[in-house]
This record gives sequence, structure tokens and C-alpha cells, in this order.
Amino acid sequence: MSPTPNTALTPIALSERLFGWRDHASLWLSLGVGLLVMQIGAYLVPALGTQAAMVVIVAGSILGAGLLAWTAKIGCDSGLSSAGLMHATYGSSFARLPVLLNIAQLIGWTTFELVVMRDGTMAIARQSGALTASIWPVLTTLLWGGVLIALLSGSMVKLVRKFIGRFGLPLVIASLVWLTWQFLGRAHAQGWDAFWNRPGSGGMSTLSALDLVIAMPVSWLPLVADFSRHGRDGKSALRGTWLGYAIANTWCYGLGVLIALTTPSTDLVTALLLAQGGLIALGLILIDEVDNAYGDLYAGSVAGHSLRPGWSLRQWGMALAVVCTGLALILPMHSLEPFLLMLSSVFVPLYGVILARLGGAMHIASMVDTRKIRLSAVVIWIGGIALYHLCARLAPEWGAALPTLALTFLLARLTRPSASLSAASAAG
Repeated sequence: MSPTPNTALTPIALSERLFGWRDHASLWLSLGVGLLVMQIGAYLVPALGTQAAMVVIVAGSILGAGLLAWTAKIGCDSGLSSAGLMHATYGSSFARLPVLLNIAQLIGWTTFELVVMRDGTMAIARQSGALTASIWPVLTTLLWGGVLIALLSGSMVKLVRKFIGRFGLPLVIASLVWLTWQFLGRAHAQGWDAFWNRPGSGGMSTLSALDLVIAMPVSWLPLVADFSRHGRDGKSALRGTWLGYAIANTWCYGLGVLIALTTPSTDLVTALLLAQGGLIALGLILIDEVDNAYGDLYAGSVAGHSLRPGWSLRQWGMALAVVCTGLALILPMHSLEPFLLMLSSVFVPLYGVILARLGGAMHIASMVDTRKIRLSAVVIWIGGIALYHLCARLAPEWGAALPTLALTFLLARLTRPSASLSAASAAG
């Protein structure tokens, strides 16, 4: 009996790649929209002035989405998943460590998304005077978990092409347009000149604010290749991913700033519900949160399949959905958010090395099983993790993600194997 093929570590055949640039753009515009993104956008004020915050949001979104798009192109050109890119960069044996860490963070983020969806649903229910019994939070969590399990039983490609692009995304864009219009109206009523020219109170440097904006697209780096490998060509994957995510990140961060300044509240959901039609708009955004959780679980299933190919993607995805639903019922996820952000810091230097080593490289797929460990890449990654935390502790005004990404990229590029060695490795 032949062993089960490890589809996560082998390129997808060209005949099976169906995504065009519109599919990439629709997917990442949808994945880039979320309540968490708006909440982090609200963190930029009042430390920054309104104009300074918007400049940082636009610049950070373009840069962060560009990194995401570059990774998407590498995944599409090679046909490899994120786990496959890790194997090609760090060696087939050592790569199991970052793959496991990625699964851990994806479980954490999915659990967090389930909590967000549950809390948002309960807020809507309280607003309408329904579902006040104590059992409803449990049932709501189980309901959203069941939705994820149902989605994971189907085809990811069909979900993106037939539902997100045609139905889900237009509804979400409509809700964002409505909320933007409502809160711009509040800003105008409160005095547009005072709003737009409001100075910052200090306490956050421009670089650290830029770091905060880039944090969201960087958090998607360990997932993007799992989707872009289904694209027909690398250039369309790059353009679609860059355009879609840059629009979503800019819009949601900007809306977060707008909401924070016009409707001060410790609870973003409450602030959204105060808007006219906010109940419907929030409901549509909550539905869009499902694709964020789905994206995490799908990528987690691909990563799990790379470790244990005997389980299909469907089996891995449904098992992870059950685990996350159970964790959402028992863990105080809001207090775990700093831990999840700390865990994601591991992936900034990880992808600094991957982009430097694989960007523009030929025969990437043939590098997956050639060596068990690529020591120089491992050393640079571990050093990058240490640098990230040193920057955050000793020089927070400079940010942590950008310096770490830049230095790990530079070191990995300088120590990149020559083209002749790569060709010899591919031939061998």
C-alpha cells in the first residue's frame, strides 16, 4: 500500500490552480476586514493626531500588504504551502518547529475569533432584548463552531470563488460604507476642522505606530501561501493580494480611528451599535469574521497535514475546529491577547529569512527535502526573535517589527546560497 501523499509539501499542479487576481483580491479584502483590526486602529489615538494617524495607516498598510503580497507570489510561483516554504528555508527536520508554532498560534487566533463572534452576537441579542439566559453564550459559541465545521467540510476554492467574491464581500463592503458614512457624519456634526486638525497627546512615536499598523498584515504571513498556491500566476497573486489587503487594512484602521474619536467607548461593539443601522452593519461584519476564523483553521489544517499526511485537510480542519470551540468555552481569551501577540512576534524574523532566501530563487520546490537543517537560516531566525524583544523593551519608540524584519532580511540575503549551489541542489 503506497503512503498517503503529503500535498502540503508538494506543489499544486498547474491544472488545479484556479485563482485569478480578482479571487486573490476578494479573499484578502474579506480577510483583512475585522473587529480586531478596527480595535487596534483605535489604539493609535489620542496619542497621534488625526492627520498623523491617517498617514501612518496608509503607509503601514501599503508596506505591510506589500510584504504579504510578496510572500503570496513566492507561494504561487513555487506551488508550495507555508509549511513547504518553511521546509525549503530551514530544512525538512527543523521546519517542524515553526510549523508547530504556527499551528499553536492559529488555534489561539481561531479561539479568539470565536470569542469575538460570540460576544458580538450576544451584544446584538441584548440590544434587541433577546437571548438573556446564561446558557446562550455557550449555545452561541457552539453555533459558530458548528458553522466553521460545516465550512471546513467543503472546498476552500469553491468557498472563495462562489461565496466570498460573489455574496459575502459585497455585503461587508456595504456595511463598511454605511458605518463610515455614519461616523463621518458624527465627525462633521462635532466640528470637522477640530476633528481633522486635532493634535496628538504624545506617548507613541511614528515608528511605533507604524509598527502597530504593520502588525496585522504581518500576522497573516504564515497563512498567505496556503491560499496563493492555488493561483494561476505569481504576478496576479501579488497584485490581487496587495490591492485587497491594503484597502481592507487602511479602511478598518481608519474606521477604528474615526469611531474612537467621535464615539469614545471602552467597547468597540457598543460604539458600533450606537450608529444608525449599526445593528445590521455589525451583524454583517460578524458574519465576515467567520472567514477570518475559517482562514486560520484552513491554514492550520494544511500545516497539520504537512506533519501527519495520513489525515486529510478536511479531517485536520474539523478536528482543529472542535478543539478551538472547546477552548472558546473555557479560556479567558481576552486576557490571552498579549500572549497571542507575543507568539506572533516569532513570525516576523521567520519571514524576514524566508523572503530573503526564497525571493527570486529558482527551483524552490526541490529544496524542501534536500537538507534536514539549514543552520545559517536557523541562527538568523533565533537571533531575530531575541532582537524583536530587545527592541520592544529597550527602544519601543523605534518599534520592533520593522527593525527585526529589516535586519533578518539583510543577514539572510547576505548569507543566501549562491545560484550555482542552488542549481546543484536542485539537480541532486
